[in-house]
Amino acid sequence: MSTQTPSSGAARHLLPQGEKGSAESAANAMLPSPLAGEGARRAGEGAAVVRRSDRLKFFARKMRHEPTQAEAKLWHLLRNRRLTEFKFRRQQPIDHYIADFVCYSARLIVEADGSQHAESAYDSTRDAQLQAAGFRILRLSNNDILARPDAVLDTVWAALHEVRS
Repeated sequence: MSTQTPSSGAARHLLPQGEKGSAESAANAMLPSPLAGEGARRAGEGAAVVRRSDRLKFFARKMRHEPTQAEAKLWHLLRNRRLTEFKFRRQQPIDHYIADFVCYSARLIVEADGSQHAESAYDSTRDAQLQAAGFRILRLSNNDILARPDAVLDTVWAALHEVRS
């Protein structure tokens, strides 16, 4: 019979050799328990590890709740299947990006662009990756969306029907 210290006072409940009083167990005892929903389900998960897709979903949701004036106007034109059988979704995460408006059946992305998007290298890279994923991109100026909504709607309609031809 070996002489070990009991863990809870009962002689029959002994800890394995070297576990009681180790530096690692003392450090773990100092950490607080995670809040509800922040604990890991598996190794490598938890509050410290946030997947890119979760982060994109969070930003997309935030962008849906805080649209620009042009995005709100364009959404009013595209929502509720107003273009017959074409359903649009707004602020959708696709690949590593968030698209303003997407019609999955026509594989069309509609972007409402301000002046900051003119000749942007980032937008060129983004468009190339989204096109490689099978989407066509239609970029519309915020000024056109606000000043000429009927012309914008005609442009979107024409782009949607290019797929069917």
